[in-house]
Amino acid sequence: MRSTLLALVAFVLFVTAGVHAQKTFQVYASVADATGAPVAKLEPSDVRVTENGLEAKVVKIEPVDWPTKVQILVDNGVGLGAANIAHLKNGVIGLIEALPKNVEVTIVSTAPQPRFLVRPTSDREAMLKGLDVLAPDSGAGRFVEALNEATQRNERDKSNFFPVIIMAATIAGDRNVLDSDVERLMKRLEQKPATVHVILLSGQGQSSTGGANQTQVGLAVTKYTRGRFENINSPARIEALLPEIGAQVAKSHEVQSHQFRLTVERPAGASGNPEKVSMGARSGLQTTSLSFDGRVP
Repeated sequence: MRSTLLALVAFVLFVTAGVHAQKTFQVYASVADATGAPVAKLEPSDVRVTENGLEAKVVKIEPVDWPTKVQILVDNGVGLGAANIAHLKNGVIGLIEALPKNVEVTIVSTAPQPRFLVRPTSDREAMLKGLDVLAPDSGAGRFVEALNEATQRNERDKSNFFPVIIMAATIAGDRNVLDSDVERLMKRLEQKPATVHVILLSGQGQSSTGGANQTQVGLAVTKYTRGRFENINSPARIEALLPEIGAQVAKSHEVQSHQFRLTVERPAGASGNPEKVSMGARSGLQTTSLSFDGRVP
């Protein structure tokens, strides 16, 4: 597994090295008025963008009102145990209730292999109906496989949206994780940026075989996507943590859905990746978020 992580780090450094090595770049910004309300319209004259302290020219501004799409991956296998399935269900219900009603949700169980419980929908009744059939399984959850399939679904969706993956996993299973699987996962996250949150349960008296793999990959993907990683020992904590993450996603969705995409011409002589990019706004306006991909984890 050490070779997997080394390969992962090398891959990330490689793919980021030339991403923005061009004359223009794009940034996503949220701008509010003096009352804190998001503005509905933004002109190039309203803002000033700098790179490394040098002024850059804003050549285009487009409104961004992309939806948020959430995938919930739940380990219903031996690492959770049949006695704790209610904690998982209650946690997912609380998560769904914390999300805005128009957010599309997919729910997948991961043991003994990834299976759809709920295909993409914004229908709350359909979500709860699909969750009703979630049952404990004697197999182990497929951590990396489920993440890979989730990122592949994001990759295949050619519409503009902000992907979020929330995984409630355990340390049971995933004994053999291939470097190629992890590299594929990270490549998909680079090509279609998503925010990944992971809750990892241990300490249930089950074999911890594979636990190091889940921990290392979970830490890697959450750090890379600026998501949240929680390592817990009590299944009851799932009931509180999943709704907390749902509330966090709802807050991010509110900011992400009121953004502008700015195409910026770099200062003369700028090369390599854009660094130390900042944005100011005219009097009466304030920049509340700024990023290269529009995500606000």
